[in-house]
Amino acid sequence: MKDTKNSKPAILTYDDVRAVSPALEQYTKGPLLDGLWKRPNLSPRDRSIVTVAALVARIQTIEMPFHFALALDNGVKPAELSEIITHLAFYAGWANAMSAVAVAKDTFRQRRIGVEQLPPASEKLLQINEEAETQRSTQVSKDFGAVSPGLVQNTTDLLFKELWLRPALAPRDRSLVTVSALIANGQVAQVTYHLNRAMDNGLTREQASEVLTHIAFYSGWPCAFSALPVVKAVFEKRAAR
Repeated sequence: MKDTKNSKPAILTYDDVRAVSPALEQYTKGPLLDGLWKRPNLSPRDRSIVTVAALVARIQTIEMPFHFALALDNGVKPAELSEIITHLAFYAGWANAMSAVAVAKDTFRQRRIGVEQLPPASEKLLQINEEAETQRSTQVSKDFGAVSPGLVQNTTDLLFKELWLRPALAPRDRSLVTVSALIANGQVAQVTYHLNRAMDNGLTREQASEVLTHIAFYSGWPCAFSALPVVKAVFEKRAAR
């Protein structure tokens, strides 16, 4: 949101919101911006990552200009924002990523962010955890190789042996993006694996808990509550180790 009356039409002002719903303006200024965004269990940078992931996952372009700019202000590097969009092409769909590109190009132009500040198409990948990847790929192939061998092969080759190893986004942040997008889109069946991976990559239980709190505002309470039983089960199983 912006207070200025000279914004582009695509960016709503508080006056716009007040003209339609004074209560929504009050909730936006109070519980959302002065409440949620100031809670301590996620840094402003993390909150921006979660928000951007949710907006791209749901193709909510009206809020993208503000939150892309805020993410950069909160310490998300241009290369990281670029890589988040790339990552979400695989985890939310190509059209979602292209919709984000249409908005981000204006943000990058306004900030004078050139292609030299962005991740190259091909670069030296991070080292893979061979044992973990062998275990994952073997299980997926056993379960689903006969159902969709193309999907299983692409999952191994494109996602886990390439996308997840691109260095422009730290593994912990890549996991944060993935978990946020899955919850935002109600894809709870995939949350168990990716939340465990996120916590193995350094996301704490307190941070994972706060992701649910944050996502409720940006994707709706039902998405957050639908993920609660899955997140609860992950927490309990990890605590019992």
